[in-house]
Amino acid sequence: MDLSLKIREQDGVTIVAVAGEIDVYTAPKLRDQITDLVGSGQYRLIIDMEAVEFLDSTGLGVLVGGLKKVRAHDGSLELVCTQERLLKIFRITGLAKVFAIHGSADEAVAS
Repeated sequence: MDLSLKIREQDGVTIVAVAGEIDVYTAPKLRDQITDLVGSGQYRLIIDMEAVEFLDSTGLGVLVGGLKKVRAHDGSLELVCTQERLLKIFRITGLAKVFAIHGSADEAVAS
């Protein structure tokens, strides 16, 4: 399974819609996209994970790295995720306390 990324703007926030699997093979694509966005001055990011089918530790590392990049510019990286199997990973790792996790992109933009 591959990873697809779709970027859009909504109310001054950059939303990255991710679909597919975020694993050791595909995570660099997401990492590079986040790096490019931060490099171009986008410091308020929302990662929409509604179409993510699989997430491993490499993917978690990319998300944490992205969070550190935007926080260096007083920005934010928030997640959209309602899938219980992914939410469980965030809870088990303690990252549910690190990331703001929303039920929809609109909810995330409004926060």
